This record gives sequence, structure tokens and C-alpha cells, in this order.
Amino acid sequence: MKILLVGAGGVGNAIAKIAARRTFYEHIVVSDYDPERAAGTIDWIRRRHGDEVASRFSIARIDAGDVDAVTALAREVGATHVMNAVEPKFVPTVFAGALAAGADYLDMAMSLSEPHPTDPHRQTGVKLGDDQFAQASDWERAGRLALVGMGVEPGLSDVFARYAADHLFDEIDELGTRDGANLVVRDEAGHEVFAPSFSIWTTIEECLNPPVVYEKDRGWHTTAPFSEPEIFEFPEGIGPVQCVNVEHEEVLLMPRWLNARRVTFKYGLGEEFIGVLKTLHLLGLDRVEPVRVRSPAGPVEVAPRDVVAAVLPDPASLGPRMTGKTCAGVWVTGAGPGGRRREVYLYHVSDNEWTMAEYEAQCVVWQTALNPVIALELLARGTWVGAGVRGPEGFDAVPFLELMRAPVADGGYGQAWGLDERLPGWD
Repeated sequence: MKILLVGAGGVGNAIAKIAARRTFYEHIVVSDYDPERAAGTIDWIRRRHGDEVASRFSIARIDAGDVDAVTALAREVGATHVMNAVEPKFVPTVFAGALAAGADYLDMAMSLSEPHPTDPHRQTGVKLGDDQFAQASDWERAGRLALVGMGVEPGLSDVFARYAADHLFDEIDELGTRDGANLVVRDEAGHEVFAPSFSIWTTIEECLNPPVVYEKDRGWHTTAPFSEPEIFEFPEGIGPVQCVNVEHEEVLLMPRWLNARRVTFKYGLGEEFIGVLKTLHLLGLDRVEPVRVRSPAGPVEVAPRDVVAAVLPDPASLGPRMTGKTCAGVWVTGAGPGGRRREVYLYHVSDNEWTMAEYEAQCVVWQTALNPVIALELLARGTWVGAGVRGPEGFDAVPFLELMRAPVADGGYGQAWGLDERLPGWD
């Protein structure tokens, strides 16, 4: 397996660092628009693991927005797999470039949506991933696999959902992805500050677009942003967090493979975060269409959302100033074996103190990066096999969860995941 990693930002950097401890691949090319960023990743690997491990990595410059450039680089390096770790706005070009180069493809966020033009808070327009699934037959004819949404959410949450459907429930009422954290970021003076722990570009896209909900009797439909607030109790000391509906890929992926009456995604944002996002929307700073701006050098065109991203701290840099844990998982309700009512929360917790000590990566990006590495290893082993455009729930969950949980000394990743029974009588 030869991997072209597109993007050496927070998640791409963490993917390379996690992969450095594994041996399932022959070589990884870390590519970025800024080769110095890719070089920094490999320098870290060399300092931590030595020259022999670092020799399995190399650097390349790439323009992820140019499909011909992606195709050419993938062919040049002989990539068998293209791992997309850049902003979702680049999904179409990296996706197309991988197929043109004859490589398999993985991403962690899918092609972008477009709200319904006249009724955005009730009807779907172009849904997340629609553009990719529309090309599924091209991938099938080529005998190539595009494994989409293989991060943590989407990704691990979808693996948990498949596990619950196969092994824990006879009937599922709701597959409810729930994401929450108790993370705090402080400035040099120790004051708590607003600093999103993940790409603000992606966060705006997820949180301000109309959330999609799936119901078996009416299909996919939308609601208003931040709808249906609820307090969800997260495990391992995180505690209760208010969660709201957010547009996310799980809702578009799970119903394609799993039988559930309802599928939702709710994110624990908090009042301050919601207030900031609403203000950005009110001011038009969430827009992606370029606006003309006067400058001393003359008029320039810039997307307001890119300006917001430029003035906020790079999420990859927040680790030293961040404390707390983040939790990703799926709350599943329905009937367990024998028809008894059952509620289960399947989850994984990532502690920032540990990820910083082990990888010098903050916990949110590290948790996202872990799962595509595990998936790549299963593909390299031939445990997961397929062609076309498929989500994580399109594969058997057991090998993934076993490899994830197994101790490092036994060849695993040493990452425990939890199964929290929410009703008595199932312990």
C-alpha cells in the first residue's frame, strides 16, 4: 500500500503521526500546498521515531483544488490509496483525481450540501455526499473503492451504529449520534477564550446549514439550525451537555445501510458557541462566495468565511492551551434481543493531556485521525474489501473495533471504547 496523504494540517499531521507507529503500508507521501508544513510533520516523526521510520515518508507540494494536479501526483508517486485530509470544499477535485489515477480513496467529510432554494428548513436540497454517491457506478466499473466519511464523526460513529445493528438490537428506533466535550482553551494569561477545536470552515458549514433528520416514514427532511435542544449525559467525567441538531454526514450515510426508524446528529455546542455562529451568519461572515474588498494594493476578492478562518487560531496549535476531553458516539434506542426495550451509548473518549503527551496533537484532531488509519490497515490486510462509494457502516464493524481496542503489545491501537447501558437490566 502506497498512500498519498492530501493535507498536512491538524488532522493530516495526526494521521501521519499515528501511521508512523504502524507497518501495514510501504510508503506515505505527505502533500500540502505548503511543503514546509508537510516537512514539519516528517521532522517530528524523525525526532520521535528515528530515520528508519521517517524514511517511509516523503514530502510533495499539491494544489488540492486542481484535479489534474491531484491525478498527476497520485500517478507520479504510485499511490494505491488517496487519503483526503483537506477542507471539504476540495472533496470534488481530490475525489475525481483519485479515480482518474486509478487509486482507492478515503475522506473524513463528504461533498458539500446546498439548501433547498425555497423551503430550506423543511426540505433537503443537495445533500451531503450526493455528488459522490452520484458517481458510485464510475467507481464500481473501475473496481475502485471510495470509503467516504471515515473520520470519527462521521466514521467511528457509523462503525458503532453497524455494530449495534448487528449485535445489540433486533429493532432500532433511533440512531442518534451525540458529540460532546468539556474542553477549555485559555490564552497566555489563563483566561478562557473562543477558539474552535476543529476547522471553523467546516464548523460553520455543519452548524449553520439546515440540519437533516431521517425518518423512515418520510425520508430525509430538514429543520432550522440548532433545533430540538436536549441535555445529554456524556461519560467519563464530561457530564451533561446541551446538544442541538446539526447537519452531518451520519444522517445521510446510516440509512443507506442500516434499518432504523429515525437517524439524527446532535452536537454539544454550548450557548456561547451558538451565539458566535449566529452573529457570523447575521453579518454574512459565513458566506463562501467571494466579495470585493478594497486594499492598499488595490481591490481583491475574498470569501468572508476564509477571513474568519484566517483570524482564528489554527486548531492544530491549540493543544498546549487546551484541557479536557472530547467524546464521540452513538445513542441507540429500540428493542434488544427478546424484544426488551434497550438504550445504549457506544462511545470513544479522547483526553487532550494524553494526545498531547503522545503525539503533540490536540484531542479533537487526533481522535478524527485515528479512524482512517485503522480503516487503511483493514484495507491493507484485505479484511475490508469493496468497490464503489461506501460508508463505514457498509463494512463489518467487529474487525475495526477489535483492532482499535487491542493492546499495542498485541498489534492493536490500544484505544478502549465504551458501551454504556442506559436502561436497567442489561448490565
